[in-house]
Amino acid sequence: MTQNRTLPEYPILLVEDNQDDVMITERALTKGSIRKKLYVTRDGEEAMKFMRKEGKYKHFPTPALIILDLKMPKIDGFEVLGEIKSADNSKSIPVIIFTSSERDKDIERAYELGCNSYIVKPVNFEDFIKIVIEIEHYWFIISKMPIG
Repeated sequence: MTQNRTLPEYPILLVEDNQDDVMITERALTKGSIRKKLYVTRDGEEAMKFMRKEGKYKHFPTPALIILDLKMPKIDGFEVLGEIKSADNSKSIPVIIFTSSERDKDIERAYELGCNSYIVKPVNFEDFIKIVIEIEHYWFIISKMPIG
């Protein structure tokens, strides 16, 4: 006899300074079938405070997945990625780079710093929605994530 167990609500951290991209990502994630809670930080400095549980983020959950833009104010995505992947309490969290940069140098640097996937943001609205849904599908259905 198999047990029915309720799937957890996965916290996702979106690090994105473009309000339009935040709204499209939120919209796409509402179409998905996974229980999740989206947290948004608007720059790299806020993302690091979230990850360190500093200030207003003290009681926020550790994300199960991070979707990270590279080009942001204050602290860029590369620095955020490097810190996440070098900290013992966060290095195993999957980090998806979701950016407009197609530069080979950026792709190589992101992987060197430990990103789990590098995705170039589509310009087309429908394609953007599809990609976000695919990110969710892959990381929460196809790939196995630790629970809890």
